[in-house]
Amino acid sequence: MAKLTTVRTLLVVAAVKQWHLHQLNVNNAFLHGQLDEEVYMSLPPGFTNQEESKVCKLHKLIYGLKQASRQWFAKFSTALLEFGFIQSKADYTLFTRTLEGSFIALLVYVDDIVVASDNSAEVSKFIQLLNDSQLKYFLGLEIARSELEISVCQRKYALEVLEDSGLLASKPVRFPKEPNVKFSKDSGQLLEDPTAYRRLVGRLLYLTISRPAISFVVQVLSQFKVQPRVPHLAAAHRVLRYIKASPAQGLFFPVISSLQMKAFCNSDWARCVDSRRSVTGYCIFLDYSLISWKSKKQTTISRSSAEAEYRAMASTCCEVVWLQSLLQDLQVPPQTALLYCDSKVVFHIAANPVYHERTKHIDIDCHVVREKLQLGILCTFHVSSKHQIADVFTKSLGFSFFFSLVSKMSLHNIYSP
Repeated sequence: MAKLTTVRTLLVVAAVKQWHLHQLNVNNAFLHGQLDEEVYMSLPPGFTNQEESKVCKLHKLIYGLKQASRQWFAKFSTALLEFGFIQSKADYTLFTRTLEGSFIALLVYVDDIVVASDNSAEVSKFIQLLNDSQLKYFLGLEIARSELEISVCQRKYALEVLEDSGLLASKPVRFPKEPNVKFSKDSGQLLEDPTAYRRLVGRLLYLTISRPAISFVVQVLSQFKVQPRVPHLAAAHRVLRYIKASPAQGLFFPVISSLQMKAFCNSDWARCVDSRRSVTGYCIFLDYSLISWKSKKQTTISRSSAEAEYRAMASTCCEVVWLQSLLQDLQVPPQTALLYCDSKVVFHIAANPVYHERTKHIDIDCHVVREKLQLGILCTFHVSSKHQIADVFTKSLGFSFFFSLVSKMSLHNIYSP
């Protein structure tokens, strides 16, 4: 087996700035992944005695082609499987191995790899093979760890976004969106250049990886990228001012905790003023560590608030099932997840096995939730609205309510005094 000392062996780049495929059939074969055929390109600049009749044979993929990352992952995953790893069925970028009582897990993203294990010797051994170091920076995520905790934030990335937007010296605000303010696709003046708005919203979407509190407002702003208007840009700038208040805020994971999964789900009925669709919001914790969250407009129009709540519960149920499957790949024994919702009507629908006129059009969601409840995968509980953490992902809140709920998400700022 080839050594894994360099994980970029297939990305070796010759000093080639321009290349041209010689024949159309060869071009099609290359683009369809038939890499065994001979592919030709023009000689790179700097070669002596260049003649038009001479060509170079391409033995390996060149970095930058669409096929390069896929072929690298195929090669690397094959090497991992030969090394004794098992590829997860829930997430094909996750590889695990159990050997002589030690467990090691790898998460691969193109040519970036995260390694975790309960045996430091195995981690050191594998990292030595990859010629890598301890995880500190991964795709814009800054990871800091101690004997008691792991912290993940995007401070450097957040400051870069503020600087590029010209708001590095702006006055910070305490919450990302004004309460009771709804945006429409027709309200306000159109932006002359929508490119800057689209780029900013895209960067804010990436910030939601470690900043769940801005998920709702960013989800709303992303709906207006086709024809953004002045109020939409002003709202995006307010999000940046909220981020400026604590650019290093991020996720916090204690080393010692239980493995009980807890989920909170909620919806806001007919939130969108243009389509009258509702918003689904949920957040899932492993003990007190936030591991999954979402704020998304529902794909269909709900005829009642109970229907909107039930669709949100069904989406949360599917996410819980997927997370449990993922945890099993990480050698975590499955436990019954606790699902919290503030609608008592939804509990009655989930517990009632009889379909009637008002719920027969949502029978698929009913089947999903009831099946998981009967199998013991979920256990539902009622929670009061003032303790419903998922409200952060469905509506804009005032500072006191917003701060109260966000403080329960186990977020942490390692740069705070």
